[in-house]
Amino acid sequence: MRSKGTTLVLVLVFGVIFTLLLEGLISLGVSRTKQVRQKLAWEKSLNIAEAGIDYYRWHLAHYPNDYQDGTGTPGPYLHTYTDTSGQAIGFFSLDIIPPSGCSSAVEIKSTGWTNDFPNLKRSVKIKYAQPALAKYAFLINTNAWFGNTESLKGPFHSNGGIRMDGWQNSLSTSAKQTYVCGPEHGCDASTCSSPCNWTGGQCICPGIWGTGIGGTTGLWKYPVQAVDFNKITQDLATLKTEAQSSGIYLGNLGLGYHLHFKSDSTVDVYKVKKLKPKVWYCDLDGNCKQGSINIQTETFYNTYNLPPNCSPIFVEDNVWVDGIVHGRVTVVAAKLPDTANTNKNIYISHSILKDNDQSVLGLIAQKDVLITLYSDDDLVVEAAMIAQKGHICRWYYPKWNFDPYKTYALRNSISTFGSTITYGEWTYSWVNSSNQTVSGYKNTSSNYDSSLTFDPPPYFPVDGEFQTIQWVEEK
Repeated sequence: MRSKGTTLVLVLVFGVIFTLLLEGLISLGVSRTKQVRQKLAWEKSLNIAEAGIDYYRWHLAHYPNDYQDGTGTPGPYLHTYTDTSGQAIGFFSLDIIPPSGCSSAVEIKSTGWTNDFPNLKRSVKIKYAQPALAKYAFLINTNAWFGNTESLKGPFHSNGGIRMDGWQNSLSTSAKQTYVCGPEHGCDASTCSSPCNWTGGQCICPGIWGTGIGGTTGLWKYPVQAVDFNKITQDLATLKTEAQSSGIYLGNLGLGYHLHFKSDSTVDVYKVKKLKPKVWYCDLDGNCKQGSINIQTETFYNTYNLPPNCSPIFVEDNVWVDGIVHGRVTVVAAKLPDTANTNKNIYISHSILKDNDQSVLGLIAQKDVLITLYSDDDLVVEAAMIAQKGHICRWYYPKWNFDPYKTYALRNSISTFGSTITYGEWTYSWVNSSNQTVSGYKNTSSNYDSSLTFDPPPYFPVDGEFQTIQWVEEK
């Protein structure tokens, strides 16, 4: 009896142990299964969040100015996520921060989760932006010619044709399949040869041609889509409204204003009272006449802090700009509504410098951006410049043997840092048939700033498709 009782006890003990072990194994299996499901849900949450990003990139491609997901109301915006079989397995929620004056990028944050584990959420945030016109080192609306002594650094686009005999290190593009090359660019009946053809009394050339290295290194591309300079006019109306509401707005005065930037994030504004005596000059349109664009006398008007929200300075008059810029600001000279005989200019007599790498300046002239006769002998301009209907240049001043021509017609050096965007041709130097500089700057240096592509001056015009410029997963 004692032996049977012992056996029964042992059976019961081992039965309990086995049951406990079995329950533990089952519990462990269930726990591990749950962990696997949680891990899969964790990965799916990221996939769902990225699907939300992809959705809104698609949305912006079709509705590029809609930052409210088609609802017209503030976010966040909730969407159901379905798998390939059409079954709803989760959600993504979108938070959209539209572009502002200080940034041309739209920020898209997408948070994703599954139905099975709604607390396991993952978030992805991207910055998505259209490239600014400042992506070009040079952008011109007409034909252009780079000579064999000239170097081009950075991307260049022309809505006209390009004769490229110089050195380049980046892509050059033209909106033309073919164009008429005129005598101003060295083309006539005696010089028109392959790849050009003399047809109907004109020299017809490819959109880009010449002896430069770009032809053999794949740096010429044509035809491409033209850049619409008329869009800039539409943007000017927006800039005026923004300046009147939260920036600095200066109305029409008569002769114009002088803006002197200072390194403490302020700008001194002067009213121009009188210009220096008229001098003879010739412009890039072939007109030779007398005129003056230099200040004789001015009176102090006001000191402004640069708008912290990056709103523009809009001047409905001509404006002279110089000084040291600390901050992010765009200066506009334009008279609206747009009428040809009232278009306004920006004049530069003295250097414009940035106080640090985070500072940036945009100069947008309705007509011309002009370097004046009485400009610094060594001039530095750190800005992205637009001449919407005119030229960026220094006029031709004859070097006659008396002042002011004797002293100021010929200057030493000019260095630009940024972007040059002009409707017509640009030049800071005038040369004779022997390639000697006879007016303007003897030494020129143009430096391209690629950071302006997606970090341009406030409210600078954009052109092209949206691109992802930053991707981060938020923890």
